[in-house]
Amino acid sequence: MNAGPSLKLSRTAKRPPPARPAGADELVLDIEKVVAGGLGLARHAGGVVLVRGALGGERLRARVQPGKGVRHGTVTELLEASSERVAAPELPTADLAHASYPLQLSIKRALVEEALSRIAKLTHPVAPTVASPREWAYRNGAQYLVRPQGLAYHERRGQGVWPVEHDPLVMEAIQRVMNRLDMGQLGAAQGLAFRGSRHSGEVVAALIGAGEPRTYLRAADHLLDAGVVGVSLAQPASQASGRRFTAGVRLVMGENEVTETLGEVRVSLSASGFAQINPEAAGLAYRSAARLAGQGTLAIDLYGGSGAIGRHLAPHFGKVLVLDTSAEALRRGQADTRASGQQNVVFRRADAATLDVGDLSSADVIVVDPPRAGLSPETRDAVTLSPAKTLVYLSCDPATWARDVGDLVRRGWHLGEVTPHDFYPQTSHVEVVSQLTR
Repeated sequence: MNAGPSLKLSRTAKRPPPARPAGADELVLDIEKVVAGGLGLARHAGGVVLVRGALGGERLRARVQPGKGVRHGTVTELLEASSERVAAPELPTADLAHASYPLQLSIKRALVEEALSRIAKLTHPVAPTVASPREWAYRNGAQYLVRPQGLAYHERRGQGVWPVEHDPLVMEAIQRVMNRLDMGQLGAAQGLAFRGSRHSGEVVAALIGAGEPRTYLRAADHLLDAGVVGVSLAQPASQASGRRFTAGVRLVMGENEVTETLGEVRVSLSASGFAQINPEAAGLAYRSAARLAGQGTLAIDLYGGSGAIGRHLAPHFGKVLVLDTSAEALRRGQADTRASGQQNVVFRRADAATLDVGDLSSADVIVVDPPRAGLSPETRDAVTLSPAKTLVYLSCDPATWARDVGDLVRRGWHLGEVTPHDFYPQTSHVEVVSQLTR
């Protein structure tokens, strides 16, 4: 594992404690444990309090918002700190950076165990969390706001922004580009997305802004001078969809993709397309998924994207069918598969949320890696009515995963291996790789 960053942070990365809001309570609290969202749970005469920045076993003073039910607070003074507390940069994307890395792994395992018990109503063993090969500088993708003063994150809470000069979570090649940027050269861009490659060391960028690509030629020149190998233009997300880049992405200059290694396969990645942002950790999970899938005649990879998981299955199955709704991801997957020489991976555009049993009628094994919403009732129906004897379920949300697993077990599936994987060190996010059989 790599060492943590030196904590020479930009002044913009540190913030003074917020002013006490009118009516807020100052409470002394004993923190029981860390729960979903990286929040410390405490109990008080007024009920449950969730405290950001707290760790289990700590006694602290917190500023708590008034209200009914579960209340939220922030640490104002540590009275008895955990021995696992460490110095950490303050970033809106890093809600567990104040915990030692071994403690982070333990917390993530406990979050999966708690979801199984509370939501799925199952008592079942959970393996130790598989650590990320890198604790810092692991992200190969990031998106920032462009402001005259510099790049910034959206605040997770509230409507403000968080200026960032140095981001210890992004890979070094991206940070080098960020160090060379002049905001005055980026024109009318509202945002900037990066995608880097650990394999090649190259970086591509996507400017986010309204207008035509020719409007951003000067900005593209500047980004190329700063070290990227290609620049695309992405229209801002529509308020109606709430999803980024739905209005289309067009190449402005240079390359629009970089090549990355995920486990056993080589894939192409764009700055605007979805892909796991920790390629080394994802590779470990995909190898595990292939092992749990076993072998057979037909494997179906639902929510398959560009086929990174499906291609891991290909050596063990006569045919692998990758289904996804993203035409861009399917196009990349087809090109990558042709380049690899794999002959038995087929891509098809389909919505896993509206499948019927006919789509899965010949499957031996089904692999699912859904978004945070999990599997729709229709998908669970189709999976259960299929002939598949094995279901490999990867999830980025233990709560919806546990909901679905509980339902599938009640339908006759048997839960086997459950292993958390850490794709996002320094945050409370955890991935789950699991197997169900019947």
